[in-house]
Amino acid sequence: MTARTPRLSRLRRLTPGRGEDGVGRSGRSGRRRGATPKVVALGGGQGLSASLAALRRITGDLTAVVTVADDGGSSGRLREELGVLPPGDLRKALAALCGDDDWGQTWARVIQHRFQSEGDLHGHAVGNLLIVALWEQLGDPVQALDLVGKLLGAQGRVLPMSAVPLELQALVRGHDPARPEDVDTVRGQATVALTPGEVLSVQVVPSDPPAVPEAVAAVLDADWVVLGPGSWFSSVIPHLLVPELLEALMETKARRVLSLNLAPQPGETEGFSPQRHLEVLARHAPKLALDVVLADEAAVPDRESLSDAAKRFGAAVELAPVARQDGSPKHDPELLAAAYDRIFRMHGRIGPWR
Repeated sequence: MTARTPRLSRLRRLTPGRGEDGVGRSGRSGRRRGATPKVVALGGGQGLSASLAALRRITGDLTAVVTVADDGGSSGRLREELGVLPPGDLRKALAALCGDDDWGQTWARVIQHRFQSEGDLHGHAVGNLLIVALWEQLGDPVQALDLVGKLLGAQGRVLPMSAVPLELQALVRGHDPARPEDVDTVRGQATVALTPGEVLSVQVVPSDPPAVPEAVAAVLDADWVVLGPGSWFSSVIPHLLVPELLEALMETKARRVLSLNLAPQPGETEGFSPQRHLEVLARHAPKLALDVVLADEAAVPDRESLSDAAKRFGAAVELAPVARQDGSPKHDPELLAAAYDRIFRMHGRIGPWR
């Protein structure tokens, strides 16, 4: 146990619906028949958006915990100028949680809209400006995001993983093609995501960032935690680098699903096999246990090696068709929802949720 355990214990007791022993009063052993599962999804960018678009179809109790290390584009400009959390990935998560009705889809388009101009507004997303304005008005990032979610009619809650903006740093071998064996430090999420060479590891600055208490509480109170898909080093692994959040992931009674990408990402995971994604995850969080590793069946050429890598986490591998049929490396929300629903049924679901 680390020195953070007492704080997590206090959070566990304060989490709504939890008893003194930390087990939810409607937990896995006693959840009433027909109850919706509490699901927490961790990630950032397009990968998290894909997961949320799927999960909102199968649960009415959904929380997104989002990375806050983005330093590119509109988010980077607002972060540098105003000293705020980067709002872009939070905005994308809110858009993914918008409903399929006219209200939800209209607001999803509005907050994703980017201004095109010759002036200072060029490239800024409407949702980024809305979120930052509410942060300045309310002085509370969580309250502001909850208010945006209420405006949008979002089918879930969006939380930042840390209360402070983070800088991502990576050790990269061959970042300079002229020195292919040298290891350099590459700084900034936008740079790491597209770096040439082999990413060996990542860290965040500050190295001991405070987790958002509501995010820790959500993980502790969840029935299921879903990590990924997404940019592996810049959106997925950073959650494991926030000490309080990592400990909550290890302490929670929830079952944990790791959702793999459909293809390696040019730059940070170029040439990675599915099992190598698990290997680098283990290097950053060697004590983390998983229950299920989900992968697209067409993206796994060596099923035995993936199964062996998953066993090191204590996890089973579930293969399912989750990619769009147009051949693009993007998840189909309906197929991904079906895969998650099947996993929830096979690995701990009690009774129908809907």
